[in-house]
Amino acid sequence: MNRLVALALAAALLAIAPATASETRTIPGVADPYKTDAFNPDADPIAQIDAALAAARTAGKRVLLVMGTNGCHDSAWLANLLGTDRFAPVRDRYEIVYADIGMPHIRGLGRNPDVPERFDFRIKGTPTVAILDAEGRVLNRKAAPKWRNAASRRDDDIYNELMD
Repeated sequence: MNRLVALALAAALLAIAPATASETRTIPGVADPYKTDAFNPDADPIAQIDAALAAARTAGKRVLLVMGTNGCHDSAWLANLLGTDRFAPVRDRYEIVYADIGMPHIRGLGRNPDVPERFDFRIKGTPTVAILDAEGRVLNRKAAPKWRNAASRRDDDIYNELMD
């Protein structure tokens, strides 16, 4: 009997999955929340990180290091969300660096490997979001890789995690 209930539940979930997967979310004021140019492929991310750490020490802030790429919908979603008025308190709390690391979890598509190496990350997906203290220590080591689903997270959950 339990097996029949489990099969019926699985069938019901499969029936609704395509509708959920095809939903597109929006961000007020952002034309396409799944596209961004926040991750500058020509920038020197190590220099950006060093400058952000220096600014964080001066201002008494932390650094939000978003390791991602423009071509990743989750990276784009997060970058666009952080740019909204609602997330102004997050921007005030952190020095934010968008480090273009490509997609190192896909062979041949990684860039700037010195960024994740510096903080001892093995990238499993993008974005990987590290919260650093002003000395460059990672404060969210276990949670950092879990950001690779940013586009499917609730905006409130993202806000609360970053403001916690």
